[in-house]
Order: sequence, then structure tokens, then C-alpha cells
Amino acid sequence: MNIKFLLAMILSVFLVACGQSGTTEPMENSLEEDAATETAAENEVDDVSSDEDDEASDESWEADDESAASETTADDEKEDGSQANNALENLKIHYIDVGQADATLLQYSDDGQSYTILYDTGDWRGNEVVNYLQSQHVSTIDLVVVSHPDADHIGQLDKVIHTFDVGEVWMSGNESSSQTFQRGVEAILNSGADFHEPRTGEEYEIGPLEIDVLYPASISGKANEESVSLLFTYGSTKFLFTGDAGRSDELKMMASGIDIQADILQLGHHGSKTSSDPAFIDAVDPSVAIYSAGKNNSYGHPSPEVVSLLQHSGVELYGTDVNGTIIVTSDGESYSIETNKDGTMSPGNTASSSPAQEQVEEAETEATEQAADHNSCININTASFEEVQGIIHIGHERAQDLIDLRPFNSVDELGRISGIGPARIADIKNEGLACT
Repeated sequence: MNIKFLLAMILSVFLVACGQSGTTEPMENSLEEDAATETAAENEVDDVSSDEDDEASDESWEADDESAASETTADDEKEDGSQANNALENLKIHYIDVGQADATLLQYSDDGQSYTILYDTGDWRGNEVVNYLQSQHVSTIDLVVVSHPDADHIGQLDKVIHTFDVGEVWMSGNESSSQTFQRGVEAILNSGADFHEPRTGEEYEIGPLEIDVLYPASISGKANEESVSLLFTYGSTKFLFTGDAGRSDELKMMASGIDIQADILQLGHHGSKTSSDPAFIDAVDPSVAIYSAGKNNSYGHPSPEVVSLLQHSGVELYGTDVNGTIIVTSDGESYSIETNKDGTMSPGNTASSSPAQEQVEEAETEATEQAADHNSCININTASFEEVQGIIHIGHERAQDLIDLRPFNSVDELGRISGIGPARIADIKNEGLACT
């Protein structure tokens, strides 16, 4: 049984081997046919894939074109939107009526941020600048520029710094021996405001407003001549300020290589003929000129010579002595002008004085200011309505309250006036003008 089983097993293996040997060729043919079939199928698939790829490629190009078009449109829309967003809000420049002095307020906003700049601070004997800024709801001043240390330009700097939060102060670096100047410098130091002495060629941006420093390149102690002169650019509208810079300084500005063209020019030195050289006026090519001067002032400002030059040049002329406070409003493309007084400018309606006479009168004014600083005060029991407004924190309404509440036994009793608290009493006492 075992042998038979073994033989049967051997026979089975043999038969299987023979069967495999017999089918080898058909199997190879089958594989070749299968391979051919697979190749044909692959070719068909490749053809289909190629067509599909071509179609997909076409669709891809179309999609890319659509995407590019969409992106272009989006970019255009974005650009249009940006242009819309970049539309400037109104800038207001207030040429404040401060008599025979200078003070100009710039106010504007951008993306919810408000900006305030003050160029010059009025006369030392008044408080008009603080009062006016308060009437315009100013609480913070980003930059105060004092063109030069004369008392009719730096006059109320200390009061401005004591009243408002001032970020930075620019001055030429020239000094004065007057108490007004000293008080201004002390106020800067005590306030913690930044301080800078700008020089020709410097450029700055405060929000959307660009500032080019035209003058001085250096200083030598000539205060008037080396006034800080600035070109403000808002959009495409330009405003030029030169303080009391004289004709020779104007020519140096022209020679600096900086484009000094401006739409609106504040005339140098209150419209005096010591400024406004015809070549300078031609280079600036203003549409409007504005000067600050006191009505019937003894200096003869503005000079009939300058008035005539501007009128013959087709320049529209405004002055604070005739028009009061002048407000220019600009959206960066165009501007409008408002005045709080109507007046007509003519070369014959002003007094006349020589440059030498002007210098003598200015020296006398400075001497008077220094003497007054040292030897006088404002007696709150006897001073006039106008005089008491020279005291810090005493504006138009408080001046009337002060007069109504007289007499006072001491400066501390000014606390009886509504709105005058201990902090303001301290400011008044530190100023040193009020007395009884």
C-alpha cells in the first residue's frame, strides 16, 4: 500500500510537469497578446489623456486669463479704493489776527488722527493766541515753530506751552536777552517737549503734510534774517512761510536749488519792503499773498511798494489789519478763503517808513518789552478789560468775570472766577504778570 501510494504520487508529479511543458508556448503568446492589448489600451489612454490634458491646459489658460482679469479688476478696484481712501480731509490754515505780530494755526486730520501745527506765537503783551486755539478746540499741538526770537513772534510761547500739550518745538537757535525769550525756553525745558533747530534741505512728514525746510542753512546771530522758513505741501497745494527773512535771505532760498513755488505766500516781515524781493515773488509765483500786521501800525506795514508789486503781478492780497483773521481751507487740490472782516487793499491806505526807521522802532519795542518784563505787572484791580487778557488763562469771558468780581486782595483770589482752579492759579503766579 505504501509503495502504491508513493508511485501514485510520483506519477502525479510527472503528469503535472508534462502538462506545464506543453503549455509554455501558448502562455508566451498569451502574454505577448496581453502586452499588445495593454499597449493599445495605454495608447488609447494616452490619446485620451493627451486630449484631456490639452483641454485642461486650454481651460487652465482660460482660468489664468480669467484670474488675471479678476486680479486686474481687483487691483483696479483696490487702486480706485486706495485713491478714494487717500482723498485728503480738509486742511485749515488760520492766519490769526494778532495785531502787529504773527501767529498761524494749521489743523488737519487723516485716518481719524488729528494734527495741529502752530507757526509763531503772537506778541508778548497779549493772550490772543491761547484764546483763539481754545476757541478752535485745540488741546494738543504736534509742532510749534518759532521763526525767530523777536517778541512779536515768540511772544506767547510760554503761555501756549503751559496751556496745551506740545509735542515738539522748532527754533532757529538764535537767542535773545529778553525775558519773553527766557520764559519761552524755560517753558520748553519744563514741558519735556522735543526740541529741534531745522536747517535748509531737511524734509519731514506729519501725517499727510510734507514740510521742506528752506532756511536757515546755519546761524550767525542775525535773528530776523535767519528766520526758520518752511514750505508746507498738502496734496498738490503749497504754503510758504518765511518769518522776518529779508531780501538777501529770500535770494539765498532761491539759490538753494529747492523748488520754492507756492500757491499761498505769507509775506515776510509783515509786508515790509525789507522783504518780498521782486525776483523772489516771481520765483514763488503765488496766487495769494497774506500778511499779518496791526491796523494803522507805526511801521507802515504793509509797504505800499510791496502792495503795488503784488497787485501788478496779479496776486490776490489779504492782510489781518484789513481782513481780520484769514482762514484758508484746502482739500489738497483746491482751496477757499474766508475772512472775518471785509476790506479793500490799496497802496495808498498805509503809512510809510524806511527800513532804517523800522529797525529803530523794532529796537525800541524790544527795549520797551524788556523794561516791562522787569518793572511792571498787570494789576488785576485796575487793569483794563484788554490788559487783563494778557494774563494766562484769562480770556474774553474770564476778563469780564474778573472785572465784575473786583477787588481782589491777592492773586490767589482769582480762584473766585469760574474755571480758575488751583492749577491755573499756580500757572498765573508762575507767569509773574498778575499782581494786586
